[in-house]
Amino acid sequence: MNPSSQPNVLLIMDDQHRHDYLGSAGASFINTPHLDRLADNGIRFSQCITNCPVCAPSRIALASGYQPSRIGSQGNNSYLPGQVTTYYQRLRDAGYRVGCVGKLDLAKPDSYNGRNGDRPRVYGWGFTHPVECEGKMHAGMNDEPRGPYGFWLQERGLYDAFRADYKQRAARGWIKEASHDSVLPADAFEDAYIGQRSVEWIETISDDYPWHLFVSFVGPHDPFDPPSEYSDRYRHAEMPPPIESSRSSKPDWVNNRRVDMTAEEVAHTRRQYCGATELIDDQVGAIIDAVARRGMMDNTYIIFASDHGEMLGDHGLYTKSLPYEASIRVPLIVTGPGINGRHTSDALVELIDVNPTICSLAGLPPQDGIDARSFGDILLNDVQTHREEAVSAIRNFRLIRTQDYKLIQHENDITELYDLRNDPDELHSVSKDHPEVVRDLQSRLGPRFQFLP
Repeated sequence: MNPSSQPNVLLIMDDQHRHDYLGSAGASFINTPHLDRLADNGIRFSQCITNCPVCAPSRIALASGYQPSRIGSQGNNSYLPGQVTTYYQRLRDAGYRVGCVGKLDLAKPDSYNGRNGDRPRVYGWGFTHPVECEGKMHAGMNDEPRGPYGFWLQERGLYDAFRADYKQRAARGWIKEASHDSVLPADAFEDAYIGQRSVEWIETISDDYPWHLFVSFVGPHDPFDPPSEYSDRYRHAEMPPPIESSRSSKPDWVNNRRVDMTAEEVAHTRRQYCGATELIDDQVGAIIDAVARRGMMDNTYIIFASDHGEMLGDHGLYTKSLPYEASIRVPLIVTGPGINGRHTSDALVELIDVNPTICSLAGLPPQDGIDARSFGDILLNDVQTHREEAVSAIRNFRLIRTQDYKLIQHENDITELYDLRNDPDELHSVSKDHPEVVRDLQSRLGPRFQFLP
């Protein structure tokens, strides 16, 4: 393999970004020009499903290519098993410099990321140039810094104010009483820090070998706390109303998570969420500009995705870990050499499929045994379909989703079936009306979650 002939791969991920909060997805109420530019130059996938709608399992699945439950990851208290090969290792072994800037969540219970974000564990995952940062709550809920961002804030005299603010938010609850502006200036907000460190990484990485950089922002994850410079842009903006559903239409454990909020309180959280997202969009623009300044755009694939969505008031619910569309569908945009732009694909894909797709774009052969499948033929060969169904699971439920239906098996509770063509808001379960569809999807669901031998 000639190193100089291999493409670079830039994967940008944010945290808890629902699929429909992008200008290119038709959201006129949010400003995302840089992500929209990626969509204009590449392919936006409208039907990308996360394999687990919570941070650590989703990211462990992406790194490994396995359904997270197959390797023991069903909640945030998870580690990537040491014997499992990551795609980062595969790229490294193929001659790539492999970097990360931001949140990894591959060993979430091990809370110390190292002063410089280069704890020894990260090299074992395959990274050669790491800057592993803390998540927002991770950074703000400790009495001393746990990673490079916290130490950076401490050096600038900002850490104590940041920590005090987050402890107050935690005491009041992360959503209803804690969605106020950050106490930090915009240039000290963590996603701005991650963006700047990513720009520096691209500006300084040697070009004698190909590189893969995984940029992982920590927003727009709650608390919804953009700096005032960004929240001011949405302070009085009109927001789409949330989906409303009756309690009788959902299982008890879901109803127990509903939050009692007024329409204005929901709109406020949505405005704050938009502000946090626009800050990330600005950083994405700066990162793309850095690639362009190096003269690398013609040989770099750029992928944007998120680990899971955010309910943001739909069905009276917030955050993730839920089986409904706002929680399980995520943005996915791919652009680069040979990809025709201005195209939206409705092909059904799973987030883990990014793993073998990156490897195939880098010229690596398929990896045996993993659950993920490359969608490279959609990108380069104008193929229209990918999967017949996608699955997602966490301890409370397992689901299988086709283009037409979604079957949700709740643990020790009801089974829901939604006709997505006629009821995209998932208001009325039709499980009793279509028992044949329930049986068919149940028969296809179980084999997708078999454990490894």
